[in-house]
Amino acid sequence: MNRLQLLLAAIVALLLPLSPAAAWWEYGHETVARIAYLEVNPQTRAGIDALLRQSKLLDTPTCPAKTIAEASVWPDCVKTLGDRFSYAYNWHFVDIDVCRPFDPKGPCAGGNCVISQIERNQRLLADRHLNPRERLMALIFLVHFVGDLHQPLHAAERDGDQGGNKVRAHYGVMAGRTNLHSIWDGLLADRAISTPPGDAKGLLAGTTPASRAAMQTGTVTDWAKESWALARDTVYPTATHAPACPPTRPADAGLDEAAIQQLIPVLRQQVLRGGLRLAKMLDDAFAGHVPPRPKYG
Repeated sequence: MNRLQLLLAAIVALLLPLSPAAAWWEYGHETVARIAYLEVNPQTRAGIDALLRQSKLLDTPTCPAKTIAEASVWPDCVKTLGDRFSYAYNWHFVDIDVCRPFDPKGPCAGGNCVISQIERNQRLLADRHLNPRERLMALIFLVHFVGDLHQPLHAAERDGDQGGNKVRAHYGVMAGRTNLHSIWDGLLADRAISTPPGDAKGLLAGTTPASRAAMQTGTVTDWAKESWALARDTVYPTATHAPACPPTRPADAGLDEAAIQQLIPVLRQQVLRGGLRLAKMLDDAFAGHVPPRPKYG
């Protein structure tokens, strides 16, 4: 990244809201969605397209969802519509403390977490008796939330820091009003996904059918635990140069160029996992494989 790019990134970071429900910036969500779209079977792809052709039913002209890429960021876009979609605020994340044993039951009370909502929306999408608008919204939320779950700081927090939103941090030569969550959501994500071979096809390059199938195994809760462990073992330690849960918290946090280079393949793998797992969930839903009800809430 050259100095002009770093300057632009810094300007963007200055404008970022410090919201605990902030999600992958557009590039992360769109890439997860495009990987899934490339990997689903033809029947699923036709079903996705048929639902997206009815996107006018959403009545959100400022937040289009005509393509899977647009749909992948729709749940973030509609946050600007105020009370209309405020019920979904807590669905984008599950804050499980990395300094305690993994246990989503409390954070998922009432089904208000990303784990429960992924399971719920896959089930709704699989229900062909629902009206098209309900199934369309289920598709959109499913695409978005699977992406969210694979950003480690959407599955973890430390001492109530709201997934790193309250952790001031620097990125490369950039300092100022940014935080650890925003770095992983956008600054690092954009850098990692665009590193050659970039984008959805680039991330899929070099994988094999066997390796892709292996990444698709597990449950939604398994994937949440995987992201949580990644936050505990990698995200926090690389930012603070200390264990995730030391007796005294380091005063400084951030990523220098060496740490960024170390984390690029980690983040690329998370995006790839998200896209492949989303593809399987979509294939299962459109085939009518209704999953069991959520374990939490």
